[in-house]
Amino acid sequence: MKKILIINGPNLNLLGDREKAFYGDTSLERIKTLCVEECVKNNIELEFFQSNHEGELIEKIHSVQNDFSGIIINPAAYTHTSIALLDALRATSKPKIEVHISNIYAREDYRRKSITSEAVNGVICGFGENGYALAIEAMKKLIYSE
Repeated sequence: MKKILIINGPNLNLLGDREKAFYGDTSLERIKTLCVEECVKNNIELEFFQSNHEGELIEKIHSVQNDFSGIIINPAAYTHTSIALLDALRATSKPKIEVHISNIYAREDYRRKSITSEAVNGVICGFGENGYALAIEAMKKLIYSE
């Protein structure tokens, strides 16, 4: 069975409490449950991870090459600022999908540029928690066509 890693960046642990106009009422725990259910349906094993610390996110990305078939990442605010995450993502040849709950291209000017997207196969944004399910479906196609 293929195994994927879903990484969530800073402040996503506050979902459900912060900026509901952008992120809705969903919690990270609800998203995790949705992802587990979607992975079970698709015969994929899942590890779900969140950190507010850039170095921990980088270490987790480094583990992908040996331990996972692919990675889905919501880099959150690091999307727009972190060359270090970009470099870590570039360092793995495994399939990578970037996901965002809100449509980053309909937000503030500084959120409209994704540095990390330069290292991924594709980006899904603006579909709320359903973006994760879409990313899992897309990842399934990537990892089972290898």
